[in-house]
Amino acid sequence: MTDTATRSRPLSPHLQVYRWPITMVMSIAHRITGAALYFGTLLLVFLLLSAAAGEGSYYKASVLFGSVPGQIVLFGYTFALLHHMLGGIRHFIWDTGRGMEPGTREALAWANLAGSVVLTIIIWAVALAFR
Repeated sequence: MTDTATRSRPLSPHLQVYRWPITMVMSIAHRITGAALYFGTLLLVFLLLSAAAGEGSYYKASVLFGSVPGQIVLFGYTFALLHHMLGGIRHFIWDTGRGMEPGTREALAWANLAGSVVLTIIIWAVALAFR
């Protein structure tokens, strides 16, 4: 191959140049939240095992989950659970053959993000109100 032929080839776009569509971002977020749910479920198992182990163990777990870092982790777990659930509903809608039009695809992706944020805030507001 000649040197001029290689110079005239277009370069691949870099991540800084490429615009990520919202559907791609939500697909990546769906995978990330799915992986986060594995680790968050281990925390749930820890809480259940500490409750089964007795009052002292449950108190220690309650202190851990009641701390600021514990609350942040639980808030993230709630968001991951809701985001993954709504993403699954979005994919289920797509599996029925609906919502694949370009405008509808993006609207469902934005609804997935907005719904998970709003539902997380509502759940935590209700939980803190009844604390």
